[in-house]
This record gives sequence, structure tokens and C-alpha cells, in this order.
Amino acid sequence: MHPTHLYKSQKPVISMEFFPPRDENAAKTFGGTIDNLAELKPDYMSITFGAGGSTRDGSYQTVKQVMVDKGQPTVAYIAGYGLSPDEIIDVLDKYKKLGVDRIFVIRGDKPKGDDFTPHRDSFSYASDMIAFIKERYDFSLGCAGYPEGHIEAKSLDKDIEYLKLKVENGAEYVVAQYFYDNAYFYDFCKKCRAAGINVPIIPGIMPVYTIKMASILAKVCGTTITKDLQTRIDAVDAKNKDAVLSLGIDFAVDQCRDLLKAGVAGLHFYTMNRSKTTTEIINRLKQENIL
Repeated sequence: MHPTHLYKSQKPVISMEFFPPRDENAAKTFGGTIDNLAELKPDYMSITFGAGGSTRDGSYQTVKQVMVDKGQPTVAYIAGYGLSPDEIIDVLDKYKKLGVDRIFVIRGDKPKGDDFTPHRDSFSYASDMIAFIKERYDFSLGCAGYPEGHIEAKSLDKDIEYLKLKVENGAEYVVAQYFYDNAYFYDFCKKCRAAGINVPIIPGIMPVYTIKMASILAKVCGTTITKDLQTRIDAVDAKNKDAVLSLGIDFAVDQCRDLLKAGVAGLHFYTMNRSKTTTEIINRLKQENIL
């Protein structure tokens, strides 16, 4: 079932995000991670696509593994920055042949290093790429939203203008960048509705996995580490992995509990290719009979 139809159901939709394994060791454990999380019966799993097509083959193989080999409902990302229209068509044709019918469209970031030259006809905006895809394919399309504003946006209001254009060009639902204060998400949704964006907007959940990772990702994504979260972080030993994971689980459960009580259509978990934390969060929410 397409995400658009899923999000119209009364049951909160549970989705999980993964990236292609980065080396042989990671590849060896990835299948087990998918098996573990599949036991939770998520509504779909999404697979990311590296900047500048850097994981093009790996993304395809990972989508195949999750969707075909593991039998999980799957959404395939495409990040178009630097790619030519023909390269995008090549990627999408391969996905369609594989049986993919759901694509999550983002512009993507510029690859690191000075040796990358984007194609002269590369799309500068996700909204343009969505329009390009919509004209040529019957995929169900999703896009990203940024409750605190995209890190490159002039303002949140301007960013919401761009989001509205994505929806007008064919995006059927929005998955939000993660945040650590639900007030950012609620305010974002309110502003989106006022701007005429009426598609489902799904909160992204990024638990704290390690203190270092949380700090790095927050800077890259422009996410605020709230005073409450920072206080909890300061109270644990960063070297105590179990204590840090427990902190991340507790904080995420608090977030999800509040979001579900507010009536969100679903929860999208950024798993970082790990299973323990997401499993614990979902099981605790189920035990509380709010999921």
C-alpha cells in the first residue's frame, strides 16, 4: 500500500530508515538488523541514496535486499544533486523494473571533496526533480520537510514556501527532519497548514545513539539540542554505552508518547542501521497501549 493511503488510516504508520552498508562488516550484520526490525511489522522501510549518486549501486542492492529478499514494503530514496536527467531516469528505470513503486525525493547535499563537478543540467531544487519525475512515472512520491528550517534556507517561512512547491509539483506526503523539541514540529505543521500544505506530515525520530554522533548530526542537520536533552546528556558518562542508549530510548519514548497523543499520522525512525534502540522504543509504546 502506498504511504499516501497508509497515512489515511486510523492506525499510526511506523516507518524506518536505513542507509546502504558502508563496508563488508556492516553488510554482514545488515540482514540481521532488518530481520530484527521486521518482527515489529513496520509499514515500510526506506533506503537512502548517497550524495551525488555515491551509493547508487549500493542503494539499488540494498533496496533489492530489503524489498525482494526480505519481503518488506520499501521506499527508495533518490538524491538528485549533481546528476543529469538521464542519470536520474536510469536510476528510476532500474527501481521500477525491480518493482519499486514509492520514491522519496530529496535534492541531496554536495559530495565532500573538491573533485566533484555536478552535471550542468543537474536539478538545483527537489521541487524541480519532483515535477520531472511526476511527468514521467506513476511512482508515489514523498519529500522532506524541516521543522527548524533547512540549514541553507533564509528563513523557516521561505523554506515552507519551497515545501509547498514540492507538494504542488507532486509530493504526496512529507517526512520531517528530526527534532528534539516537539514544539518545533507542532509549530511547523501549523505554519504548513496555514500555507495550504494539506498532505500528511510525519515526524522524524532520531534517538541519541552516542553523544558524539548526536553532536555531529545536530550541527550537520541544524537540529537544536534542547536544554532538557543537554541536561540528560551531561548527567551520563559518554563512555558508558548502555547508559547513553538508555538515555536515548527514554527521551525518544517521551517524544513519541507526546506526538502520538497529539494525533500524528505516523512515526519515522532514523535507525542508523541499528535495531536495539528502535525495537525498545516501539515495544515500550506498545506496552503503554498508545501504539
